[in-house]
Amino acid sequence: MRISLCQGLLTGAIILNLLILYYVSRAQQQMMEKRKELGRGSRRAARPASLLGGALGEHEGMAVEGHGRGPRVSILLREFENFENYVGDVANSFLRQRPELPFLAVADTFPYPPLVLPEGARLLVLSPSPDQPPQAHRPEFHVQTEFVLLVPDGVELEQPRVFERLIKELEGEGGGPVRLVAVPVLTRSAVQCLHLRINLKEWTATYSPAASGSSGSVCTALQGDAVVLIRTEDLFNLSVPLGRPLFPALFIQTTLRGWKVKLLESPCFSANHRPLFSSAHNQWKADTRLKEATGKLMRSFGLKRLLLPEGKEQWFGCTKETPRCFGTVQDDTPDYLYLDRWTPPCCLKALRETTKYVINVLESSGVRYWLEGGSLLGAVRHQDIIPWDYDVDLGIYLEDVPNCDHLKNLDSGSLVDANGYVWERAVEGDFYRVQYSEANHLHVDLWPFYSRNGVMTKDTWTEHKQDVEFPEHFLQPLVPMPFAGITAYGPNNQRAFLELKFGEGVIENPQYPNPVKKRLDRSKL
Repeated sequence: MRISLCQGLLTGAIILNLLILYYVSRAQQQMMEKRKELGRGSRRAARPASLLGGALGEHEGMAVEGHGRGPRVSILLREFENFENYVGDVANSFLRQRPELPFLAVADTFPYPPLVLPEGARLLVLSPSPDQPPQAHRPEFHVQTEFVLLVPDGVELEQPRVFERLIKELEGEGGGPVRLVAVPVLTRSAVQCLHLRINLKEWTATYSPAASGSSGSVCTALQGDAVVLIRTEDLFNLSVPLGRPLFPALFIQTTLRGWKVKLLESPCFSANHRPLFSSAHNQWKADTRLKEATGKLMRSFGLKRLLLPEGKEQWFGCTKETPRCFGTVQDDTPDYLYLDRWTPPCCLKALRETTKYVINVLESSGVRYWLEGGSLLGAVRHQDIIPWDYDVDLGIYLEDVPNCDHLKNLDSGSLVDANGYVWERAVEGDFYRVQYSEANHLHVDLWPFYSRNGVMTKDTWTEHKQDVEFPEHFLQPLVPMPFAGITAYGPNNQRAFLELKFGEGVIENPQYPNPVKKRLDRSKL
């Protein structure tokens, strides 16, 4: 078979193209390998802790147990105060007995006065600096061991083999829910094992005591003086691995992941510096900073209410002196519904206080009122405000308005009463509004109706479907019912009244105010 000149040229061109593709592919592969090597090199270069230099991995050739392995655990001290601390003493205590273990002190900003650290201890400042790469301030680049031991300020290491005991305990849990192991400082009574429940939908964290066992307690949070061991991978898989205060930040995140902590009865770490502060003034400064840090942390985590194990409450939301937690409501759908959350508990608390106050004023003034709309629906369903509602609605008899000094002169403007509540005629329509305060606009709306031929009616109407006329017999008589912690009055035959306003089955089928914008997933109730 003869091959023509054209066929030969075509064959040669194909072979040449194949050779070119082969060498291009090989060159690309070599470039990718070089990039990987450069990446590994840059990561190694980022390991030294910022400012005081030295890599935590520089001891990796030294053995923990004398078997030629690198250290398995890094010591990390996160919480200390610049104005009085014992970070240098803690580092000396650990490195004197276990010099192969990396020691890292972590601060939000450069501490002043500067820390005096022994050789082998490093400082990491978390605040970014424009002249350094991002890795310089990210702790995961500075911890190269399998485990991290979180220690409080002022502790001392007396039993150098405690690390192996803790690692053995944690590894013995396998892949179960126990992902942290802790031991007390000084005595077992110095730390309390707690159960923590987080309800992000309701912006609430609830602490309760946990039972103690002979071999240790398994719980979801700790309170007090303790040393905690955690796998490095677990720690840096948290959204905020080294938040402050450390224990609340740590255990809120681990609880949401279903992890637990095992608190051992012994051995205990010693501490020569207890109490930690030498003067009442420094203790006050530390307590003030702790309160500020706690508030900042809870707000960043979207928690506005803490229920403590002793039954006390801590609030981190709006007050009478601050604006409410959400802005102007659009399309009957407050912003928190888009976050799959309900009305913040501080807002519900303010609405309850305002409702109780307004009802007391109406009753003492001889103004007949009744629970209206969604507020009546909440009373029937929950004996309270609907968990995602953002105001309270009351109907009133228009003819009774002159009986109330707070209402009768509102045509001329608003009125701030002696208790700081703001009474005004609403700009949106012909009704009244009572705000929690001048700063906080959570409110109760008062809707005036009058009777005409046995039908309760008004002269102006809103676009809300429940804003309709209804027979006066629903108000004859008004009946008492529990609502928001008090006894309020509502229509008789409440089911018929609500179904007239909202439609059949409204009580048994909860839904958000505007399901076109945001629909309630009833399967999650």
